Amino acid sequence: MGLCESVRGWSWPGSAGTFRAAVGVLLLGLSLAQSVPPQPACPAAAAPQNLAQPQYQDTAAVDAGVGFMAALVQSFLQTVQPNPLPKDLILQIVHDYNQVQLNQEIIKEVLVYEVGFLVCAAIGVLYIVLMPIVGFFLACCRCCGNCGGKMYQKQTSSIHCRRRTFYWTVFITTVIILAGNICMFKSNEAMKVSVDQSQVELNQTIGNLHSFLTAVPQQVNDVVNESYRTVQEVTRNLDAIGPQLGTEIKERFRGTLDPALSSVRLLDQETVNTSLQVDKLNSSLAQLQSSMNRIQANVTAVKNQINQTLAKPNCAGCNILQSELQSLPLDTSITIPSFTEFKFAVDEVNKINLTSKIKKVEDYLDSIPQRVTNDTKDVVQSSKQMLDNIKTQISQVTNDIPLSELTNVLETLNQVQREIGRVAPEVERAEYIRWTVCVVLCCVVLLVVLCNLLGLVLGPLGLTPKADPTKRYCTSNCGGIFLIMGAGFSFLFSWLFMIGVLVLFLLGGNVYTLLCRPWSNGELLKLIDTPGLIPGLGIGPTLGLKTNISISDIYRDCENNQPLWTTLHLYELINLEDLLNVSKYTEQIQQLFENKNITLPTITFLSPEVKNQLSNFSKRATNIDFTAVTQKMNNISTINLNTIADKIDAIAATQLNNASKKELQNEAKDLRQIQTDIETTIFPQLKNLNSTLQSFGSIAEKINGTVGEVLSNVGAAQDFLNTKTAQIVRTESKRFLDCQLNYFIIYADWANITITQQVGLCGPVAGAVDSAEIILCSHIVESLNAFWFSLGWCMIFFIPSIIFSIKLAKYYRRMKYSDAYDNHLIMTHIPRAQTKFT
Repeated sequence: MGLCESVRGWSWPGSAGTFRAAVGVLLLGLSLAQSVPPQPACPAAAAPQNLAQPQYQDTAAVDAGVGFMAALVQSFLQTVQPNPLPKDLILQIVHDYNQVQLNQEIIKEVLVYEVGFLVCAAIGVLYIVLMPIVGFFLACCRCCGNCGGKMYQKQTSSIHCRRRTFYWTVFITTVIILAGNICMFKSNEAMKVSVDQSQVELNQTIGNLHSFLTAVPQQVNDVVNESYRTVQEVTRNLDAIGPQLGTEIKERFRGTLDPALSSVRLLDQETVNTSLQVDKLNSSLAQLQSSMNRIQANVTAVKNQINQTLAKPNCAGCNILQSELQSLPLDTSITIPSFTEFKFAVDEVNKINLTSKIKKVEDYLDSIPQRVTNDTKDVVQSSKQMLDNIKTQISQVTNDIPLSELTNVLETLNQVQREIGRVAPEVERAEYIRWTVCVVLCCVVLLVVLCNLLGLVLGPLGLTPKADPTKRYCTSNCGGIFLIMGAGFSFLFSWLFMIGVLVLFLLGGNVYTLLCRPWSNGELLKLIDTPGLIPGLGIGPTLGLKTNISISDIYRDCENNQPLWTTLHLYELINLEDLLNVSKYTEQIQQLFENKNITLPTITFLSPEVKNQLSNFSKRATNIDFTAVTQKMNNISTINLNTIADKIDAIAATQLNNASKKELQNEAKDLRQIQTDIETTIFPQLKNLNSTLQSFGSIAEKINGTVGEVLSNVGAAQDFLNTKTAQIVRTESKRFLDCQLNYFIIYADWANITITQQVGLCGPVAGAVDSAEIILCSHIVESLNAFWFSLGWCMIFFIPSIIFSIKLAKYYRRMKYSDAYDNHLIMTHIPRAQTKFT
């Protein structure tokens, strides 16, 4: 009927199982060939961060308040004193300072050097002496009616031209004096602002130095503390050597053991499924056998009844059914060859308990970290002692660097800052007095300017050019008086002001030429570097260096923001390479690890007995033959009792004896009933058995390949454990140790770069020097020089102002005596000569 055609065509496909086994062997062969795969790169230790540099305040900047005067004043002072800084002369003066009387030769050299200032001073002294004398004699002369004192003005044809000339001369002179007066006001205010801000700027500069000097020890401590952090990190790793090193070894093992474990898990699952299918197949066979036995019994009973009926004499023509009845006994025995042996093999594999074998290997892998911890306990303890020695060696840096000198400098800075705070109120009071005096001077000069301007304005307003000088207007007369007042004030105050100009010129000019200018071009620092000039200034010997360090070199390095390592030549004092060289300790730690063997116990994945049982299991699965049972299932599916029943009905129809006829009909009916029972009971069971056989066949098909893969993977894994365990332990131990030692290599490189390139960037030191120069020279001295230069400017132009103001005043003042001048000439007519012709 074709019910079991799919089963009928089934046979054991051994080629698929062979292919799976071959693939497993190939993969494990590659695993063995690469049993020591390339090591992953050691995780790099995190590089320490750069040192935190202190935040500094903005220092003094060059102010453009009197910048327009600086170039002019400096050019003038360069003309007065073109000579460079007299180093030799200063050294001689310092050397002879303790003597009661200076050497006359030195005094002569000083006078020669200061010849420019002496000439200017002589001019100033002449001004101071002559100006009041000239003023006194001029006043006396004018009182006597001379020197323009007589209130009489001769009228000439050039009077108007002369008046205009004098007017514009006085105007230009007054404008020049006004410009100088404005510069006086501005320079005076600039100096006041400079002095007022100097305390704040000095405090900011000292604060920057304080921050710098405070940050240097902190930065050194940060470098040392970073070594402590490195040691602590390595110590933590050593304490966790089990989880770290053990896990790495475990992961190396898993690379080969995991495929074996996976294949064993797969076999265990297939064994469970096979066991379930075997039970299901056995149950299906038993159920079918029971049904077939019942059908067989029924058929046999009906057959016996038919034989009895056919044997009766009144059954006519019944002999022809004898041959048909011979086929009625059915072959109801259904068995599968080798199924019992296969079921026994399945039971034996179940008794192996592959799950326990898997757990045994997993427990072995999980125990590796703890075993590593136990085996390396003494090595870790010794290594931690070495790490303490490393910490002690690196901390020696703080002792070798002369940080105590910085503490002394800090104390000096604090004392200077306290002193600045103490004298600041007195400086403010003195500055207020100075500012007030200078404002008074500016106002007096402004008074002269105002007198001249009023005379220049009022004189022309009230002047009528053709008017009689004795009848000039009051406005014009006031203009002339203002001009005389300006000349009088000039005579009265100019010589006094010139004293101030002379004093400030000698002070500010020499400060600029002897201090500010050499400071700016570097000559001052070179002078300070001169041996013997300042006792005890040798920085090199103070720090214990082999060579001396000049102030100029320190300033130049700090100007480029160089670290203290190069600026102070600390490499002569500290052997940084030796301090950071921890190789002697790391080599001892490495030797300890090399001498210590981490031994892992041997483990047998699957015993030879278990392997034999698995091989037998695979062999039994291969030997199962479903051909016989398939044939019997096909035979059962072809049973058809209705054919015999139809023949019996045909014989019954020919019977004359009703009793025989009735018996035959009943027996035919029984056969049909049995056929119906076969179709409703036996055929579904056959279908169920067929489905079970197909499921069983698909599982049995995989068994051979899975068992082959298991045996191959387990064999490779066992060989790997037997031959590569010691090598893996050594390799991973060395890699773990290299990782830890790499922390110190990275730290040593970082510490070397940090100490030599980042610790103590001394830019604030050069900034402090520059700020001091800006505060003293660019702010105070330049403002002071601008003031005396502006005041001297005004004093010089007072001379032409006095002369031309006095002369111009006579053209505006009302005269007491008149002088007539008529520019109309009387022309006498001369008759033309006439020629008379006769």
